Amino acid sequence: LMLIIPADLSLYNEFRLWKDEPTMDRTCPFLDKIYQEDIFPCLTFSKSELASAVLEAVENNTLSIEPVGLQPIRFVKASAVECGGPKKCALTGQSKSCKHRIKLGDSSNYYYISPFCRYRITSVCNFFTYIRYIQQGLVKQQDVDQMFWEVMQLRKEMSLAKLGYFKEEL
Repeated sequence: LMLIIPADLSLYNEFRLWKDEPTMDRTCPFLDKIYQEDIFPCLTFSKSELASAVLEAVENNTLSIEPVGLQPIRFVKASAVECGGPKKCALTGQSKSCKHRIKLGDSSNYYYISPFCRYRITSVCNFFTYIRYIQQGLVKQQDVDQMFWEVMQLRKEMSLAKLGYFKEEL
């Protein structure tokens, strides 16, 4: 077994403390650092009001993403409002082909998003899903070091997404 010492020892120590009493409070040192370095930059879009609503939905686990065009027209509620469109991203305002749309919480509004924005959102969602699993005691097969390396892998995904790298098929 090879011992790998984390490059960011202070984050490692903050994670160990967090893991002993896991919280979703963004002001705890471990989460605060990840919010500042990864989450906020990943979810910063030119449409800042909508971007804030996206972050809130991600934190509350109430954001849904679905492919565009799979919904039979007759089932679309008349009250549903679609923002952006198949050719315009609601988060950036740019003309992009949007193959997915998001819905925030109980809202009946759908927002079309580009693949770039989708990857940024899903990378943050993946991080939140994993730390929620730890908080809920669902990660049992891994020791604290393995958990930390998984967190680092998820941070790497957020960094790649933030830089504009995304897998077209995601």
